Amino acid sequence: MPAPVSTVTVGRGPWWWSWWSFIAPLTVPRSPPAELLSWTWDLGPRSLYGCAVPVGGGAVGQHDEGRSEASGLDRTGGPDGTLTDGGEGHLLSAILGMAGDLDVASLLERFVAASATLTGARYGAINIVDDTGTSITFVQTGVDPATVAALGHPPHAWGMLGSIPDQGVLRLDDLTDHPRFRGLPAGHPPMGPFLGAAVRVRGQRYGTLYLAEKPGGFDPQDEGVVLTLAAAAAVAVQNAALYQLQVRRQRWAQAAAQISTMLLEGADAEDVLQAVADAARQVDGADGTLLILPTPDEALIVEIVSGDAGDLLGLDVSGEPVVRQVFAGQDGHVSTASPVTAGSPLDRYGPVLLAPLRTEGQGVGVLAVLRRPGALPFEQDDMELATSFAQQAALAFVLAEAQHLRGQAALRGERARIARDLHDLAIQQLFAAGMQVEAVSSNPSDPVSSGVARALDDVTEHIDAGIRQIRVIVRALDDPDASVPLVARIRAEVEIARGSLGFAPSLSVQVDGAELDVTDEGEPAAVVDTLVAPGRANNVVAVVREGLANVARHARSRQVDVRLRVTSGHGGSVVVEVEDDGVGVPAAPERSSGTKNLALRAQEAGGSFSLLRPPSGRGALLRWSAPLD
Repeated sequence: MPAPVSTVTVGRGPWWWSWWSFIAPLTVPRSPPAELLSWTWDLGPRSLYGCAVPVGGGAVGQHDEGRSEASGLDRTGGPDGTLTDGGEGHLLSAILGMAGDLDVASLLERFVAASATLTGARYGAINIVDDTGTSITFVQTGVDPATVAALGHPPHAWGMLGSIPDQGVLRLDDLTDHPRFRGLPAGHPPMGPFLGAAVRVRGQRYGTLYLAEKPGGFDPQDEGVVLTLAAAAAVAVQNAALYQLQVRRQRWAQAAAQISTMLLEGADAEDVLQAVADAARQVDGADGTLLILPTPDEALIVEIVSGDAGDLLGLDVSGEPVVRQVFAGQDGHVSTASPVTAGSPLDRYGPVLLAPLRTEGQGVGVLAVLRRPGALPFEQDDMELATSFAQQAALAFVLAEAQHLRGQAALRGERARIARDLHDLAIQQLFAAGMQVEAVSSNPSDPVSSGVARALDDVTEHIDAGIRQIRVIVRALDDPDASVPLVARIRAEVEIARGSLGFAPSLSVQVDGAELDVTDEGEPAAVVDTLVAPGRANNVVAVVREGLANVARHARSRQVDVRLRVTSGHGGSVVVEVEDDGVGVPAAPERSSGTKNLALRAQEAGGSFSLLRPPSGRGALLRWSAPLD
């Protein structure tokens, strides 16, 4: 038989206390029911142990005599206020009902309704507050919904309500006579007789019960009933909390298993990281989650988002000390309010949980779980579970890095192969063709007409120009970062894309509206290099490369146009467009690391990035722009 979770021992008292000592040893089921595991874990504001708690109740004066729907009880007291045999049975029924309820929300409703019913109070409520005295869960009965809406926020545990002791009760014939009474809010129903008691869980005050408006006032018998119900509720809440924790652990375990399966099946690392963020948000009932990852220059950037934090994608949080601390250390961070610099886009969140992503003793990122202000704070259990789960994200990040390195190695190999083929085959064939043309035009035994001779000279010049172009491309392929003209580097990227696309993309270059001959290595193409700085030129090449790669992966197109537009003068800019005639942009586009990087490049350069359907209505148009300065 499993060991009991908690046992309440009581001394002398009414007979039902002995019944309570008998039923108090409760156990938590080893496995939660399957239907519970299929809940959507987006509960919004939760109780202190993870459950949404609605506010309900009937009209004032309608709760006194009669049946309570939440408790299922009839109040049957004797004329002197003591419980009759029927009343004792109802008390035991209420205790058993709470003991068998593993949902904190309905358990609190049962407790409030039973307390009001068995004492004859017209009004009952339980208030659960945080360390600042602000209510985070408030369940009441006896006040109609219109009055609840008019009153606004629940009461604070201040003034007279703050005088309720941790042990025992506060009983008043008229709460307005209490020296710390500060008055009732405007529109609040009048209240006289009052009975308050603390509910303690794990030795700490969990919440406070308020009862009011019993005709004739409360008596010592009511105190005994309330203390008995409070003790029963405390144990029931603790058991429900343990059960909820078990459910959450199982949900975290299921999410971790899903991530492991994706990794073993060879899923794209970007998809795995997105699944990590989505799972963390859903399991922990958060409004948004972020994966903050380092860049090669050690900046910390929001790389993955989930929930309502989509606008934070690409945000640089390197300057936030708390993020840096979690990234560099082994411990996470939990805060009720926002822990970041005031004015930061992250400042709209709080509570916040930050868990480190670590692998082989090194920090590789930070998992941020975000809730809006007013939501319940994260607990230590949340931190432990999130930190354990974050290791899955760390593995996915390492996988992403490995895939990137493999991709870079494959790209370098492809560049080397193309360079060899161009040098060893294309140039030699052009040389041979040029020599044949020269031999024909200069053969004295078979002279050609002057018109044919001029045509052959033109062919020779074109062959020489082609050889020069190929040599430039080969140099760009051998060393992309070398001092190669920008137009030549773009031609090299277009040539590489031929292999993956199955056809050659077109390329056009304009400077101040004038079209340049992209095959001419002379002065016109050199104008581009005088306007576009080397750093910006590297961005342009990267945009062309990624744009063509995206078309090859997703578009299924038959035509691709690459356009470079440079505008000089004050406010000058460089614009890159990659347009295809493929399947177009989906209604719900998938997150892509490539397009994300293009957006980041534009943001860092003070420019813009868009991926839309072009005016023709066919395919997609990638547009990237940045100022020249």
